[in-house]
Amino acid sequence: MIHKLGIDKKVGNQKICILYPGSTLGIEDTGLGTIGRIDHAKIPSGITIKLHPHINDDILSYFRKGKVKHIDSENYTAEVTRSKLMLMKAGKIFYHEEKVLEDVEGLQIFIRPQNEDDAPQVVFQDLPETDSYNQWRLFASPTKETKLKFTSETWIYDVNRTNSDEFTLPALPKEGLTALLYVFQGSIAINNNINLVKEESAIIKDEEITVTATPETELVLFYTNAGSDCYKGGMFSGNQFRL
Repeated sequence: MIHKLGIDKKVGNQKICILYPGSTLGIEDTGLGTIGRIDHAKIPSGITIKLHPHINDDILSYFRKGKVKHIDSENYTAEVTRSKLMLMKAGKIFYHEEKVLEDVEGLQIFIRPQNEDDAPQVVFQDLPETDSYNQWRLFASPTKETKLKFTSETWIYDVNRTNSDEFTLPALPKEGLTALLYVFQGSIAINNNINLVKEESAIIKDEEITVTATPETELVLFYTNAGSDCYKGGMFSGNQFRL
């Protein structure tokens, strides 16, 4: 199964476009397994997003441009950039503020935690290289392979394709996972007949696919266990159909 999610499937505004990946699948869940929501943010410098709460969301900040100063209720202060990622595990409750120091473009990824009301935690990851050229890079997972570690069964990869050579997805970390392939920049063709451009994505399940991309295309790939137990009542990651 390959299911395309076009730009018209998103909601939001000029600064943040929101993707609820399960909202068009007829599964009575706005999320896709452990993936609750993906925000594609384009925010100009000088804006401050005032102190606000998160409850039972795991929020991964993946910025490809710009700089944001992060301040939170766990006494962490840091600048999140293209080379410094952040995972906020809100748990029972967590507050943070964001000051946009330089024009930002990136993803705020809301992952569902395994359990409700865990203790809050913040993890930062300095990337040795800002881009992984032509090879998939695993940067967040539920395993010890990554510093950015989820409690639920979610794996996230990225790649920057510099050529138009045909390539495939990385091997599944375990059997039965569902993929969500997101185009952050550029355009791709899946199996030479499904075309995706910036901000579009595709859900892929039980399919062997090949992909071609225009040069300088940036992709983010998610693997999720769509049938796994996870907490679906998070403030932003939770199932919005049940609100």
